[in-house]
Amino acid sequence: MKKKLIFAVCAGAFLFTTACSSDDDSSSPSNTTVEEVVNTVTSGTWRITSYIDSGNNETADFTGYNFTFGSTSLLTATNGTNTYEGTWSVTDDNDDSPSDDIDFNILFSAPTAFVELSDDWDVVERTSTKIRLVDDSGGNGGTDYLTFEKNP
Repeated sequence: MKKKLIFAVCAGAFLFTTACSSDDDSSSPSNTTVEEVVNTVTSGTWRITSYIDSGNNETADFTGYNFTFGSTSLLTATNGTNTYEGTWSVTDDNDDSPSDDIDFNILFSAPTAFVELSDDWDVVERTSTKIRLVDDSGGNGGTDYLTFEKNP
């Protein structure tokens, strides 16, 4: 009888914490659509205000670069001297948990610092002037965070 009671209490506690847990960073804001993210980033130029790679702050690698998200999926990063081109897209991804996340896909082939941005990031915040992204790295088990803010 005690075993059944203990099991029932544990099961109830598990269900309660699962049902009441806060949203984790891997899900997209429920009020954001793919179209809204695309419309936001294709307006103006953007800069990286935070890039945390598995706990290491690597934001300085992108200081002075302005990013333009072109309507033809061309992603351009320039600092007036150097220009790097990549691609980008935003997709509604149903292969992760939770199933309603929005992926912000970035691909650069060079230089190394920009290649680090290449991933299918999950959108965790979108405003008219900020896009916050997160990625749980499969290789090293770390979590990466990337924030773009719109230039004034």
